[in-house]
Amino acid sequence: MMRSPGGSAYLHGRRVVLRPLRDADYRGWVEVRRRCRDWLVKWEPRSALASHLPEDERSFSSRCVVRDRERQMGTGFAFGIFLDQRFVGEITLSGIARGPLQSGFIGYWIDEAVAGQGLMPEAVVVLLQFAFDVQRLHRVEINIIPRNRASRRVVEKLGLRFEGVAERYLEIDGAWEDHAHFAMTAEEWADRAPQLVSDWLLPRSEV
Repeated sequence: MMRSPGGSAYLHGRRVVLRPLRDADYRGWVEVRRRCRDWLVKWEPRSALASHLPEDERSFSSRCVVRDRERQMGTGFAFGIFLDQRFVGEITLSGIARGPLQSGFIGYWIDEAVAGQGLMPEAVVVLLQFAFDVQRLHRVEINIIPRNRASRRVVEKLGLRFEGVAERYLEIDGAWEDHAHFAMTAEEWADRAPQLVSDWLLPRSEV
């Protein structure tokens, strides 16, 4: 992990860079959100009585402020995913619980134009490294609608442990959806980190 002069965390993979979103990222963010709307919204939380994620600039700025507050409080860490300085998606480590749990949840989405190129598995490994080695969490969970093949492919590529399916677990796009649970513990990370880092994060010349 590296830090910019302004103190924002930058996390680096082999190709992707994760960093908190800021107001200046709005144009790139909204272009991807609008172009990929049909690709994204069917998998995203939405109450039947509420609209999807607001896409106006003021709402985006407010969301950045909320994310900054979560980061300061240590309850969540949200990052934009950048490829060659171009915004291509988001990934979050949220719902962080301390005390006897020491756990959190990873969620993610990516631009349809770059899906299938291994960028999201790479970003997930970057965030797992941050979760276990920096935040010292004991458990990280990823929950996926079983029919979301693209998201399932990410955890399958990484070999995350499947724990079962929770029925009607989250309200997604106005309906209560089952979710498949995938998880990793600190013990599993310690055992698997060298291979995951080698496979996904180190420059090819160092592998």
